[in-house]
Amino acid sequence: MTQQTSLSTRAWIELSLLGLIWGGSFLAIRTALDEIGPLTSVLHRTFWAMLVLWVVVIVRKEAIPRSLRIWGAFLVMGVLNNVIPFSLMAWGQLYIPSGLTSIFNAATAIFGIVVAALVFADERLSPRKALGVGIGFSGVCMAIGLDALAQFDTTSLAQLAIVAGTLSYAFASAWARKMLGGISPLVAAAGMLTGSSLVMVPLAMTVEGLPSFALGAAIWAAIGYYAIIATAVAYLLYYRVLAMAGSGNLLLVTLIIPPVAITLGAVVRHETLHPGEYLGFALLALGLSIIDGRLWRRAATTV
Repeated sequence: MTQQTSLSTRAWIELSLLGLIWGGSFLAIRTALDEIGPLTSVLHRTFWAMLVLWVVVIVRKEAIPRSLRIWGAFLVMGVLNNVIPFSLMAWGQLYIPSGLTSIFNAATAIFGIVVAALVFADERLSPRKALGVGIGFSGVCMAIGLDALAQFDTTSLAQLAIVAGTLSYAFASAWARKMLGGISPLVAAAGMLTGSSLVMVPLAMTVEGLPSFALGAAIWAAIGYYAIIATAVAYLLYYRVLAMAGSGNLLLVTLIIPPVAITLGAVVRHETLHPGEYLGFALLALGLSIIDGRLWRRAATTV
């Protein structure tokens, strides 16, 4: 995928829309957790999104893989990109604000750079990327807070669980590059969600029991939003933006999500964040901008 250095108006609009959709998912997930368990919330997310994407695959008459190797790769991808991070983050949101969860989620790009450098020979850390990773990682530590690590409790564990989820995302990205190259992104997304649903059905039912369908309207609205809009539709939009803007520009969505999630959490659930958590996000944003490099190159050319 070619990295573009400028964005069209249409690409900006769709990139911003993607950030708004994903930013709203944190509030929707936290709302659903008022009545359902974290594993059941993940089951709803993967199952309904899977059905929607397979309908799109069939309508578009995309080729469906028959190789067991590919379906095995889908299963592993589902575990790394859905089962582990979705479950850890949903559980973590029971104990920390949704806005803070979104800040930790922004570390996905930081860990992605590190994992890629460890796995792929052509992704070695340059001095600029290493600096960006270091600053970004310090942002994660700042958001967690030294006091949280010194006085380890459930809140601290929830924060670390969410960070572990972002690390799983990073390994999922490396797995996709290694094992799913040449497969239609739409089919890969549907196959991945199929793999994750196959894992989540027995896991959620064993741990939390049969899902209840006697839920309030607000809970069903939240499930519909994060499963259909923020997962199925967002995957389709994600690949559209990727095609238009390139992978480099797509990193910008990471900076759009937290302000949206923080604002919604504050307005709807009256969540508050500490100054250190905002500073942590600022350091994360700085690290990502250094990794991307274009802002600094542009500034240098204007001096």
